Amino acid sequence: MKKSLLKIFLTLLVFLNIQNYTIANVIKFAQVTDVHFSNKSPYPAEILKKAIADLNQQKDLSFVIFTGDNIDSPKPEYLKSFMEIVKNLDIPYYIVIGNHDVFKNGNLSKAQYIETVRNLDSAYKPKNQNYVFKKNGFVFIVVDGAKEIIPNAVGYYRKDTLDWLEKQLTKYKNKPVIIAQHYPIVPPKISQSHETYKKEEYLARLDKYNNVVAIISGHYHMNSEQMRNGVYHISSPSLIVQPNCYKIIEISTTKGFSPLIYTELRALTTTED
Repeated sequence: MKKSLLKIFLTLLVFLNIQNYTIANVIKFAQVTDVHFSNKSPYPAEILKKAIADLNQQKDLSFVIFTGDNIDSPKPEYLKSFMEIVKNLDIPYYIVIGNHDVFKNGNLSKAQYIETVRNLDSAYKPKNQNYVFKKNGFVFIVVDGAKEIIPNAVGYYRKDTLDWLEKQLTKYKNKPVIIAQHYPIVPPKISQSHETYKKEEYLARLDKYNNVVAIISGHYHMNSEQMRNGVYHISSPSLIVQPNCYKIIEISTTKGFSPLIYTELRALTTTED
């Protein structure tokens, strides 16, 4: 009897030890970037509708994130048309602001942009351009680098934005963090016109933390994935440029092991195919 109890105890101990190393946080989501939606022709609406329909067919997606340049120019009517299509998603979605999205001296400041999104879809929760949301044990931090006064293709992560980011990284230091933004800080290519201003300051702050798993961005309309100091920098192509595609990203973290990151470009079938 004692031997049987000891055997059961040892088996349970081994099982619990294995469980300690096999329990993982897993998240699967989609990134759609640089839609550049406009009402100038039926083409942007056609492609975005196809993307939404395709996303709704995918299994096990937790959410979709649109990483900036969602509309081609800061026109409220473009944003309204964009939202009328996007809100047909069957899963939650989140929005990042890009350089084509806002212009404070025009009709669409950052505050107006977010307010418009919330008014057009009451299910959309974020109230600011910088925000945090949590899914499956992961913390997602959306960081804004767009300029609403004299906007252009050069990104700028302001000091107050980076201060806010550091507070979030400290607050969630024991959680795996994924950052979503429009402008990459490890770009897919050298381009003075699309550079991020003083990106070294951002990188210096990032290097103080070891809880960031990945940074996801768009802007360059290019597919690129690079590892820097343990952080996986993911850049993705524009949805509106052929071949029209978005990216599915799956991330798994297990205690004692390096994160596993899988990405897949999902191409849409167009009427020309």
